Amino acid sequence: MGEKIKVDRVTKTFVVRDSDQKGARKEFTAISNMEFSVKEGEFLTIVGPSGCGKSTLLDLLGGLSTPTKGRILLDGQEIKGPGLDRGTVFQQYALFPWKTARGNIEFGLEAKGIPKREWRAQSDHYLELVGLKSFADRYPHELSGGMKQRVAIARSLAFNPDVLLMDEPFAALDAQTRETLQSELLRIWEKTKKTIIFITHGIDEAVYLGQRVVILSANPGRIKKIVEIPLKHRLADADIRSNPEFVKARHQVWSLLHEDEYAGLYI
Repeated sequence: MGEKIKVDRVTKTFVVRDSDQKGARKEFTAISNMEFSVKEGEFLTIVGPSGCGKSTLLDLLGGLSTPTKGRILLDGQEIKGPGLDRGTVFQQYALFPWKTARGNIEFGLEAKGIPKREWRAQSDHYLELVGLKSFADRYPHELSGGMKQRVAIARSLAFNPDVLLMDEPFAALDAQTRETLQSELLRIWEKTKKTIIFITHGIDEAVYLGQRVVILSANPGRIKKIVEIPLKHRLADADIRSNPEFVKARHQVWSLLHEDEYAGLYI
C-alpha cells in the first residue's frame, strides 16, 4: 500500500480571548508539530482526550482550515481547501430534512456531476450498501438515529471520495446500534477499500475498527503513540471483543491514555 496522506509537522494556532485580561487576546495552540502518514486503503482511528485537537485535525484534513505551520499532502499534493476527493461524516446527521433518503444520496451524485439518468441505479447501489434499500422514500424524521447515520454514510460514499473522514459518527447512538454500525462500516470498507480516518472517544471502537490507532495527548494536541492492531477476520468473529489480541490491544491503548490526567473521560 502506498502513502495516501502525509501530515507533515503540522501546527495549528488560534487567537482567542484571554479570560485573565479583559479585552485582551492570546494565542492558543490546538495541535503541535503533528506528523504521521496514512496508507492507501487503510482504516486509521484517532483517539484522545477532550482538547487534544481531534476536530481541528479533521478540519485540516478536510481543507476547512489551513495549518499555521507544516502541510498536509493528499496523493503528494498539498491540501489547499475542501474537495470531492474527501467525504465527511459528522456526529450530527446533517441530512436535508426535506429530502428522502434517496434524495439525500442523489445530492451527492449531483454534486459529483453524475448524469441524472444514472441517479436511480447509483442511489439504489448506495442504499443497498448501507442496508436501507427498502427505506429509500422515507424522510429523515421517519428514520431512527442509526438509519440517519447510514444515509449520511451513503451520501458521503456517493461522492465517491478517495478518503472518508469520520468525526465521532456513532457517538450519539445507543450501544447496540453503535456496535451494529461499526460492523456495517467495516463491511463497507472491505467492499470499497476507501481510506478511512475515524475520530472517536471510545477505546473499544478505536481498537475494533482501526488497523492502527493514533493516540493523542492534549494541550496542545500531539501524537503520543501509534499502535498497530493485529486483529484479523473481525467480522467473522462474533465475540471479537473477548479475543485475547483485542483485550491486549485495548489494554495497551487504555494504558497510554491513562497516563494522561484526562483518563477519567474514557469508558
